[in-house]
Amino acid sequence: MRIISGQFKGRRITPPKKLPVRPTTDMAKEALFNILNNQFYFDEISVLDLFAGTGSISYEFASRGTQNITAVDEDFGCIKFINETSKDFEMPIQTIKSDVYKFLEKSTNKATLIFADPPYAFSDEQFSKIHELIFSNSILENDGLLIIEHSKHTNLSSLQHFSYSKSYGGNMFSFFSHG
Repeated sequence: MRIISGQFKGRRITPPKKLPVRPTTDMAKEALFNILNNQFYFDEISVLDLFAGTGSISYEFASRGTQNITAVDEDFGCIKFINETSKDFEMPIQTIKSDVYKFLEKSTNKATLIFADPPYAFSDEQFSKIHELIFSNSILENDGLLIIEHSKHTNLSSLQHFSYSKSYGGNMFSFFSHG
């Protein structure tokens, strides 16, 4: 896994093999950030990284200048790895060890960009619940964007606020916004 662009461009990060993760591929991550680069000034946004895993997405935002990043994952090993890596690179990533659904039910913070990368084996109901909690609890800012990563076998286009989706190999990103 490597950081695609920004201050830490080209840096390789090697997570422990025992983490229960499926990191976003470098190709998909690069394509995603090409889209986001045309929509946001990274140093002006707040990011919420749900099901953060190795922290790959959070590191990419931090490398590009985002100062307000929160990474949420329920696995202690993932949180520990993100904390160690962000400390080594002096990245401003706050971690929260929590079940994502419980976090979303209680969160009072808002984010400009929310990235959710739940397990691909999630049911349609589990994907829908992420979306529902974010919008019903007003966690996404009015001009913000929710991105859910999922397999190409999952279709989220029927969910409210759906804008569009992009496919990169076996990865799919679905985009949601208020407008």
